[in-house]
Amino acid sequence: MKQKLTLVLAVLLFAGGMARALAADILTVAVFDFESKDEAVRDLGPKVATLINAHLSAEPQLITVERAELEKVLGEQELGLSGTVSPGSEAKVGNLTGAKVLVTGRVMKIDSDLTLVAKIIGTETSRVYGEIVSGKPGANITDLSAELAKRIAANVAKNGETLIAKVQMHEDRVAKIKEQLHGNKLPSVSVKIPEQHIGQRVMDPAAQTELSLLLQQCGFTLVDDNSDSKPDIEITGEALSELGMRKGNLQSCRARIEIKARDRKSGNIIMVDRQTSVAVDLAEHIAAKIALQNAAGDLAERLLPKLAK
Repeated sequence: MKQKLTLVLAVLLFAGGMARALAADILTVAVFDFESKDEAVRDLGPKVATLINAHLSAEPQLITVERAELEKVLGEQELGLSGTVSPGSEAKVGNLTGAKVLVTGRVMKIDSDLTLVAKIIGTETSRVYGEIVSGKPGANITDLSAELAKRIAANVAKNGETLIAKVQMHEDRVAKIKEQLHGNKLPSVSVKIPEQHIGQRVMDPAAQTELSLLLQQCGFTLVDDNSDSKPDIEITGEALSELGMRKGNLQSCRARIEIKARDRKSGNIIMVDRQTSVAVDLAEHIAAKIALQNAAGDLAERLLPKLAK
């Protein structure tokens, strides 16, 4: 019986590891309206983008940002679905939508051939790749869009490592921060970042836990309400997470953290900052926790060196 139980646990752990590895390979893609300014193709840009988005959504390793969500988020920032992304704005669009890859493009007539050109952009690395398909006069726009989507998916699969920034390991982040802190006197710090996952308060805040862990591992003294001494610096804020999209059994969650670091004695604000992040997992709440954890890690890299000055 014990051997059977051990075998079952081993299988479950292996399956869980495989599922998490699969989740790590899932990429979120946002497709913009293709530019179609020429009179002969004026109405085709949005249609091509919609068709490509539909085909990419069927790819098992891709999650596409819903068109309505894309319009809402980008509309609020006055970016729109313009079909073009200005240099330097891809990171901003990535933060707003959670997309790791952006697809923009153009529809045009070259001589009498209908041509679709796609630009594939990594929001974290700004790396750009291109794909193109052409059809003779009378070519079906649906078929051309399907072929272009197929090439885009293959391109993303092939060049994923250069489109997406390398994930920083926790140990590497700690070592990097410690190097910046070397030789500085470190203050005592308290951390209070209540967390909410849309509609429900979370008892064990992931952002607070991750930031506290990094502070402790980097040599800071942590203080809370039960400590005998008061902190030199008080870090407060709030964290929010929500379900983004579903892809089969996988859940995508978006998270945002806002923090404020204050010198307790003087009352001066040392730093105000915020960070967003997206993560994918089999369970919604775990995806939310991972997103918050990643955002807290990014904040820590900027915050901790300033606390020692």
